[in-house]
Amino acid sequence: MKTAVLSLLVASAAAFAPVVQQTHSTVLQAHPYANEVGAQAPLGVYDPFNILDGVPQEGFNNLRYIELKHGRVAMLAFTGYIVTAAGFRFPGCEDIPDGIAAFPAVAAHEGGTNVLLQMMFFFALAEIVNRDIPGTGNEHVGDFRNGALDFGWDKYDEATKLKKRAIELNNGRAAMMGITALVTHESIGVSILPGGYLPGH
Repeated sequence: MKTAVLSLLVASAAAFAPVVQQTHSTVLQAHPYANEVGAQAPLGVYDPFNILDGVPQEGFNNLRYIELKHGRVAMLAFTGYIVTAAGFRFPGCEDIPDGIAAFPAVAAHEGGTNVLLQMMFFFALAEIVNRDIPGTGNEHVGDFRNGALDFGWDKYDEATKLKKRAIELNNGRAAMMGITALVTHESIGVSILPGGYLPGH
């Protein structure tokens, strides 16, 4: 009994012992790329797998170039997917299904192999032409004007240019997620389009 009382007294005395307070900062750690285009609220630099840790500026620029290219292609793919799902076709292609089912249908169609070869040729040509040529006055990664094209870009002030670059980057990010969702849902047979329409079926 005395042991039990003594244990209770020691335990209750421990409740009044000073406790070391640990402070946790809610301030986000400064990231070396926190001021780059695309590092925006609310996420800032979103790098959950720490891919950018120790990456030099040249490596970051390469990753940004890849992100921009994939975003631009995804915007075209998403638009093409939605347009064909709405029923629009090139003349002579009315019997070609929409969605991913279009590729085998085109290949099986008379002259379809030539169409697919033309597509591959166009992709290769676009890859060759759409690149940064050093010494042509390009302002940033992904600027492919190369001193030849200017649709009014030089008339914008710096703030507007940064805003438009951020818009393109975020639209590309959304399009990458969008086309991935459309293709995935078509593959599993679940529609996410209005009216329950399922392309390719």
